[in-house]
Amino acid sequence: MIEEYEFGRIVIDGKEYKNDVIIVEGKVYPEWWREQGHFLQKKDLGPILEAEIETLIIGTGHDGVMKVGEDVREYCREKGIGLIELKSGEAVKKINETMGEGVAAGIHLTC
Repeated sequence: MIEEYEFGRIVIDGKEYKNDVIIVEGKVYPEWWREQGHFLQKKDLGPILEAEIETLIIGTGHDGVMKVGEDVREYCREKGIGLIELKSGEAVKKINETMGEGVAAGIHLTC
């Protein structure tokens, strides 16, 4: 569960992270980095690509600066994965409502 989120900082299950994170079925993958920073591509999804998920929640940043590429949308369509894109504060709320088996998330903490 995500206890706190603010610009540049997130607390998940009592542990603080100051860099972007991926969460796959409750497991946190810290230090999430994207090749083009504020542009999310399929190849940036890392462990999400290996998971069998039904829902992918993308936190696009505090102000929603990160953009999701068409290749990510196409991947989700092909796999039957529901894609939810929200500013990170709203994404955190959605993650806490839905996180569990079959759910993954990528959260950009700044911008």
